[in-house]
Amino acid sequence: MKAEDFSVEIREAVAAYDRYVVCIDKTPDLFLSSLQSLVAKAIKVYENRAPGLKHGIALDKEVTIILSEPPESTSANGRPFCGIYFNLHSPYQRKTVPVKAGF
Repeated sequence: MKAEDFSVEIREAVAAYDRYVVCIDKTPDLFLSSLQSLVAKAIKVYENRAPGLKHGIALDKEVTIILSEPPESTSANGRPFCGIYFNLHSPYQRKTVPVKAGF
């Protein structure tokens, strides 16, 4: 299994990123290369997961990739489902200071 096997999902995520997501850190080209790298990492985790585990996950600050084992009733040619999720956050969000107990 290779990252190219998920080219449809990657292409759709890049199109959504280019159209809807404002990111100060990554251009769409950098996002594409980051996405390909994360999919490759998720594949490695998925293929080397412990018995009984159903997912392979890779993430960075902007994106989470989840490869999930398809249900037994579904024959997806042995190909796991691929979920690409945007981690939404704001660089302008104030950092809260933890409150110490007793004060």
